[in-house]
Amino acid sequence: MAQRRGIEVTFLGAAGEVTGSCFRIEAGDTIFLVDCGMFQGGRDADEKNATALDFEVGELDFVVVTHAHIDHSGLLPRLAARGFQGPVYATPATIDLLGVMLPDSAHIQEMESTRSRGADFRHRAGQSRVRDHDEAGSDRGEQPLYTVADAERSLQRLTAVAYDKVFEPAKSIRFRFRDAGHILGSAIVELWADADGGTRKLVFSGDLGQPGRPMMNDPTPVPDADVVIVESTYGNRLHKSLATTYDELAHVLATTLPRGNVIIPAFAVGRTQEVLHVLADLVRRGRAPGLTIFVDSPLATRATEITAKYAAVLDRESRDLTRWLVANKDLVRVRFTETPQDSMAINSVRCGAVIVAASGMCEGGRIRHHLRHNLPRDECAIVFTGFQAAGTLGRQIVDGATRVHLFRDDVPVRASVHTIGGLSAHGDQGALLGWLSAFRAPPTRAFVVHGEQATAAGFAGLIRERLSWPSVEVPQRGDRIRVA
Repeated sequence: MAQRRGIEVTFLGAAGEVTGSCFRIEAGDTIFLVDCGMFQGGRDADEKNATALDFEVGELDFVVVTHAHIDHSGLLPRLAARGFQGPVYATPATIDLLGVMLPDSAHIQEMESTRSRGADFRHRAGQSRVRDHDEAGSDRGEQPLYTVADAERSLQRLTAVAYDKVFEPAKSIRFRFRDAGHILGSAIVELWADADGGTRKLVFSGDLGQPGRPMMNDPTPVPDADVVIVESTYGNRLHKSLATTYDELAHVLATTLPRGNVIIPAFAVGRTQEVLHVLADLVRRGRAPGLTIFVDSPLATRATEITAKYAAVLDRESRDLTRWLVANKDLVRVRFTETPQDSMAINSVRCGAVIVAASGMCEGGRIRHHLRHNLPRDECAIVFTGFQAAGTLGRQIVDGATRVHLFRDDVPVRASVHTIGGLSAHGDQGALLGWLSAFRAPPTRAFVVHGEQATAAGFAGLIRERLSWPSVEVPQRGDRIRVA
């Protein structure tokens, strides 16, 4: 009989940075992952993704996924390509979203690999090789990170576990999903592991939502834990109130649409649906005129359909707004574009349009085309509603760049740029502290992850100061820590 061990956590990603969420847990004789996310942004993201799973994946018993965002799930196809054949547990809504997100991500990997091979061929032929390093991903050589076939194989591993149900994936392990209030299907993971010295409880926050946000329920409080692993994306700031957000967005719409367009980069899953909610609510409240909204992302279209499927689990305000929209379709005209031709046709619209497109950090997708056409126009406005990671095009624009590089063009930034933080899918400093304060007693150890290094360190200090927790650490990528 194998000798039982304690509990060890290896921080494979989202440690000292925001993306690449992945934690390897060894508990007794069981080895598994919580999240399997892709690194995004920065020039070293491709290298990190290529080496992120350089361990014996055959040792893994299972994977638990907190939610569908690619920085938490995007390496599942890579895991399947490397031979993983165990179950992947997620909530039912997360599984539905992964069904469209992972094949879409794989398609992007294949397209980028094709572009890279074409660029290599032109270089070998003696032509000047020019590559837009701001496009989603940089040169990966000839092989994609994973293929659509890999994504389809990873989808076959998915197993649904409902919120609030204690589930036993292995003899020594039990876990329960609680609503994280981040996006549809997002979950906090409560995990009980039997090892040397008895049972220990670990809690993984996943990504926590902001209380009082449109559509999503508030994050579920958790009363106790031995070890807490908590995100810190906005651990260094407070969001503007939802009322202020409505005021700011109403002002941008009123001053821009008569003469230009409003461009909103938005993640296809979660953020696009929230933006649509707020825009429709502004019209319902008489704070915006009738709107013409283009949702230019096939993935966002599928995600919106899935969101409608789960309407019963959304908050009451969302259900009321949906009924109002059915009766007032002429006031909020939403056009979902599918084909590239549909997308290109939007470029002929010079004013009066709200254009919502992915990706949310402007690293790829159709939003880059709309930025190229509208950034140089001082009568237009760019509205950012979510976090922009270091190294991304979105971060460059938010930080005040006067020119950016798009599709081999040097594009001036003349449009007005607005950051409206009240729609963030991540809880701010106050929300994170509020969730942590619900623990009845301090955990033995806490680890602050999923935040840029300075933010995570500052938030860790705040937890020690405000909550008097005895052990709060900021792990680095690759750290392997025994927690019990």
